Amino acid sequence: MKIAVIPARGGSKRIPRKNIKLFSGKPIIARSIQVALNSNIFDKVIVSTDDRDIASIAEKYGAEVPFIRPNYLADDITGTNAVVKHAIQWFIDGGHEVEYACCIYATAPFLKKEYLQEGYNNLSKSNKLFAFSVASFISPIQRAVRITNKGHIQAFWPNNISKRSQDLDKSYHDAGQFYWGKAEAFINNIEMFSEASLPVVLPTYLTQDIDDMEDWKRAELMFQVLLSTGDIVD
Repeated sequence: MKIAVIPARGGSKRIPRKNIKLFSGKPIIARSIQVALNSNIFDKVIVSTDDRDIASIAEKYGAEVPFIRPNYLADDITGTNAVVKHAIQWFIDGGHEVEYACCIYATAPFLKKEYLQEGYNNLSKSNKLFAFSVASFISPIQRAVRITNKGHIQAFWPNNISKRSQDLDKSYHDAGQFYWGKAEAFINNIEMFSEASLPVVLPTYLTQDIDDMEDWKRAELMFQVLLSTGDIVD
């Protein structure tokens, strides 16, 4: 069985009720649910939440909420791996065999089904344990600078400042959309950011962290542009 697990706790601090806040006219979690369902990959698309209002909205848009997440997994420090592991174990304890799980973030409005499909297809044909979304940094991180406490500019790696961009290795960051994994890899807490994983490279214009209201506003503006160009559908 292949399951999608969408973590969505109720206690977000920087953006209150973040996971069900309206994003371009629709609860933002609904977009992750609908893309997961439309991918036609999953046997189950579930939302793991501690919040009854989130559960109700998730079910309205077609996800299942087979359990209410326990409080010890709904605090400010619990990582998503623990939440996915709990969901997998819940199904196993109920007599189901889970082969693959995919953690999909509730706040991923630029998620597209073809990248979910690519992640699963590549992972299922490989000997790797995970496949997750990444995107390239816009500028070379090897030429990064910092501002010291005296207000001065200081290079992190001075030897790279004079190098051409094309002579530096291209670098990538976690795109924060989805994380495919074999069920036993989640259960056994295997390190994901390692050689055990495959990348699913997204175009940079389909990525945006949403941590505060400035991010939220930027993401909504990006979303409207992408709708107008047909790069995403509502």
